[in-house]
Amino acid sequence: MKRLTTVFHYNSFMSEFYALVPAAGFGARMGNELPKQYLPLAGQPMIAHALGTLCACAEISTVFVVLAPGDTQFHSYDWSCFGDKLQTLYCGGEMRAESVLNGLLACEAEPDDWVLVHDAARPCLTNAQLAKLIAEVRDDAVGGILAVPVADTLKRDDGDGRILCTESREQLWQAQTPQMFRAELLTQALQLPGKFTDEASAVEALGLQPKLVACESGNLKVTYPQDLLLAELLLTQQGKST
Repeated sequence: MKRLTTVFHYNSFMSEFYALVPAAGFGARMGNELPKQYLPLAGQPMIAHALGTLCACAEISTVFVVLAPGDTQFHSYDWSCFGDKLQTLYCGGEMRAESVLNGLLACEAEPDDWVLVHDAARPCLTNAQLAKLIAEVRDDAVGGILAVPVADTLKRDDGDGRILCTESREQLWQAQTPQMFRAELLTQALQLPGKFTDEASAVEALGLQPKLVACESGNLKVTYPQDLLLAELLLTQQGKST
């Protein structure tokens, strides 16, 4: 496959918007037998909160959930409130990038369609944050992501639990999701050799510079058990707790 040297020109007027939620992982750091995306949170499985926000967005035509081929848990819940807008794809891989790429290929989006990839374990995304991302990125030549400027002082360790040095936090951002790119561009990026921890890093490997859209720290990713308590508090404040 040839490396992209220029950005393709797309027809923004005709583009569709899709959301893709990779949910084939287990989340071992949570220390729970149940896959992280199904842990109870504010009266629902965690993944339901992200799906609810994505499905409520009028501009997104379909929300695809990429599940592990052997997943038997997802359809044990009632998703009828989302109607046909929510679709499942049983093609998840061992790594996030593999799940996203398989989902892109399976959903058969047109090359110029926008795909918003969102973490199943990021339940506190708000309608306003989602709308801001779409508004600021929809006419961008590359695409972009929600992100938060780094506020904490950063220390690098020496490999033995001691501080080696203090790193400058100037111009550093913490990446969040959704991450929004054209289907063709993201597919080509994820087919490059290498290990990508998010979609933006794959696009960067093409020599492109995604746009940073400022967000709030409340759009947190649930990684450790204590994160569940904070997420539940945030959802309660948003009126999403049942």
